[in-house]
Order: sequence, then C-alpha cells, then structure tokens
Amino acid sequence: MDKEAYLVLRVTGSDSDAGFDLLESAVRSGESAAPASAQVEYRVDSQVLDEQELRELRHDREVAVIAQPMPMQRIEPIPRAASAQEPAPIDGATWGVHVTGALQSPYLGYGVSVAVLDTGIDASHEAFRGVELVQKDFTGEGDGDTDGHGTHVAGTIFGQSGSGPRYAVAPGVRRALIGKVIGQRQSTTTKDIIDAIQWAADEGAHIVNMSLGFDFPGLVQRWAERGLPVKLATSRALAQYRDNVRFFDATMNLLRARAARFNSALVVAAAGNESQRETRRDYAIEVSPPAAADGTVAVAALRSLGAPHTALGVAPFSNIRVALAAPGVDIYSAQRNGGYAFKSGTSMASPHVAGIAALWAERQLKRTGQVNAGALDAQLRGNARLDRLKDAQYLDVGEGLVTAPRD
Repeated sequence: MDKEAYLVLRVTGSDSDAGFDLLESAVRSGESAAPASAQVEYRVDSQVLDEQELRELRHDREVAVIAQPMPMQRIEPIPRAASAQEPAPIDGATWGVHVTGALQSPYLGYGVSVAVLDTGIDASHEAFRGVELVQKDFTGEGDGDTDGHGTHVAGTIFGQSGSGPRYAVAPGVRRALIGKVIGQRQSTTTKDIIDAIQWAADEGAHIVNMSLGFDFPGLVQRWAERGLPVKLATSRALAQYRDNVRFFDATMNLLRARAARFNSALVVAAAGNESQRETRRDYAIEVSPPAAADGTVAVAALRSLGAPHTALGVAPFSNIRVALAAPGVDIYSAQRNGGYAFKSGTSMASPHVAGIAALWAERQLKRTGQVNAGALDAQLRGNARLDRLKDAQYLDVGEGLVTAPRD
C-alpha cells in the first residue's frame, strides 16, 4: 500500500484517563464525562501513513477517528428562471425577513459574533460598512470573494440596508468572522473546513454558517484518474465518504462537549440542493454532509406561494432530514462588486437561520450575560412554526419555519 494522507482526530490532556473518557462520551453523545478540573484538548492532525502505520495508529488510545480528507465544494445556487418575478418588499423588508418575524423582533443581533465559512466576502461593499470583518484565508488564494456566494450569504445575515429594503435578518451584528474555505483553484478538503470551524470557535463566534458539501462525484473521478475501475473507485469513495461523516460527527460532538467549559458555537449548514420534486414528488435526496453531522443545524429551503406570504411550501430542490426550514427562493442580498441580486438555494436559507440565531443570542446576552450554544439550538427548534407551511412533511422541514424572539 502506498502512503496516503489522513486526518487524525486526537484528544489529549494532563489527565489521560479523563481525556479518554471525554473522547468516548463526546464521540457517542456529545456530552462530557471528564471532570471540570481536567485539562483536555482535541486537535486534528494531517499525517501521511502507510498500511502498517495506519494499523498502529488505530490502536492509539488518544485517537478518536481517522479518515482520508474529502474534497468539498460550495452548494451551487439554483438558476433563476428568466420569467421569475422579483418579490416586492413588505413593510420595507424582504419576504424572508418578514415571514421569520425578524422585522417584529426587538433584537437585531447586537453583541453577537457570527462566522461565515464560504467563498470569502467583498469587504468593500456598502452592505458591510460599520461591521468589523475578521478574515482568514484557508485556500491560499488570499482574502476577497471572486465568486460572490459568500458575499450574498453574509449580506442575508448582517448586511446594512442603506436606502433599500431591509434584507438582513440580524443587521445589528457588528463583528463577523469570514473564513474563506472555497476558492477558485485549489480543492478544499475536510481538513480545511474543520480547521475553519475550530478557528471560528477560538475567535469567539457564537454562530457559524456553512453552505458547502462533500464533492462525491469529484472524489470518484479522482480515484478513477488514479487507474481504478469505476466500480472500485465508487466503492473507495463511499468508504471515504462514510469515514468523513464519522469524522464530522466526532468533531461536532467534541465541540458541543467543549461548550460545558469554554465558549463554543452553534453550527448552521445548508442541507443541499439535489432534490428534484418538480420531476416527481418523491424525488427527494438526503441531507448533504457536513450538514448531516451530529450537532449541526441542517436547514431546508422554503418558497412563498404568493404575497402576502401566509402560505409557504418546501422548495423543490431542497434536501430532506433537516432540523429547520427558512426562506430560500428569490432571496435578495448583496452581490460582489457592488449592487444586489436574487438567489435561490438552501445556501440562501441557512443564513436566515444563522441570523435568527443571532437574535436569540442577543436575547441570551441581555438576560444571562453569555451565549449557550445548546440553549440556542433548543430555542430555534422549540420556537419553529408549522402553521404557514402547506402540506408540510417532517422530513422536508424538520421542526418548521425558524422564527425570531418576540420579547
């Protein structure tokens, strides 16, 4: 066996038994079993291993999960039909801000830090004036947004309206962590995403938004280009896919376990756009990792069935087995190089949930002086609504439409 690159999740600490207990408990359930006094840390290493080294590492007591990194890609927005009509603002706000109750909420996200892990951001856009943007590039291509996806997503969370309608759910957010994890040239891998999540948590993010997924076809092609027959390449890719799902599960559970002692973050992610309900009603694809990972709030996209938006339906492209649903069709937000544009996709729905989470986080800050990620998750799920959702199915929309705090 030739040497291959692997990701290794380790748990270490001054109390090795406590560290092992934390590892075992967190990987299974996300709950910490180690005493509060234990100095326990976890890290992700990248190692190049042959078969013998891999076998030895699997017996290492500090090692939780091993996986070969998978390529990642942004979740592509759905092309907009030329005949589509632009939704008119309601009470000076976009339909997404309106139906989620953000417009009526007394909170705007003040004091809350939000991380956006995406294609970067157009920091010169008027939408981000007055917002402290802490940027970190994980692609090697430098800061900035040559794609526009990250700029649109960021605008939905905390963009400043200026003279136009309010399109941001949490325009009171004044500090944003922008992790550029998707570039134009170099393929992003699982390692980059996990590093970015850890960076965001270490920098004090209360909420992390991701709109990306595993590039499974790209991985099959990569193995095939290395000389494997298509069936064998697919089998190898499936095994790698499984290991990476487990890796994300373990990492997210350890992140939740860490929240008992340190600041942690709620991770919100787009479910994916692979379903095709317009072809046939049951053509619904499972949620795409990393949104499928334990401890991640996976988000489906909703469409309006017409003004005044009292009736909503699941978007035909939206994947299933989600936690929550939010507006994701004809979403107006900032675009790179200035101006604004409409986009559709679960990538547009996810920042609505991240923005609403920022409103609930501000509420926590005002009442308790801190933000608890577990309580934030519970508040989002517990206050979701189903009354506007026509023919809603649990697999399609989870707990329902995300809603803002009213008091």
